[in-house]
Amino acid sequence: MSEQEAIFSPTRPYLARGIYEWICDNQLTPYLLVDATQPNTDVPLQFVKDGQIVLNAAPHAVHQLHMSNDAITFSARFGGVSKDIFVPFASLLGIYAKENGQGLFFDPTEYDNYQAEEQPTPKAEEAPKKRSSLKIVE
Repeated sequence: MSEQEAIFSPTRPYLARGIYEWICDNQLTPYLLVDATQPNTDVPLQFVKDGQIVLNAAPHAVHQLHMSNDAITFSARFGGVSKDIFVPFASLLGIYAKENGQGLFFDPTEYDNYQAEEQPTPKAEEAPKKRSSLKIVE
């Protein structure tokens, strides 16, 4: 296989981690622009507009943020309700600072021909937790 034929892993996870750190180091608010229509993306659908959602990923706004090479996971509150978020990097369209718009926006087709060894899906420890079905009865 020649160097031109070699398939490299996408740069998006590496760039996103770097930009996230830069935004936080400058005391700015990191926003994630997500294509909510992509497979395995788990975001609060009631806040999706035109297939996209913007998520505040500031350290004080999220809990247990993790950026692997496959996905971004964290939990956050939406309308007072805690929700586990799973954003495969194929669905991340951009990461930027709320205050000045500086950041990176990605080519939405970058993952079209990329075949990962495993499809990014929530792992057991990252899987969204089921809500309790208990109800208060008076």
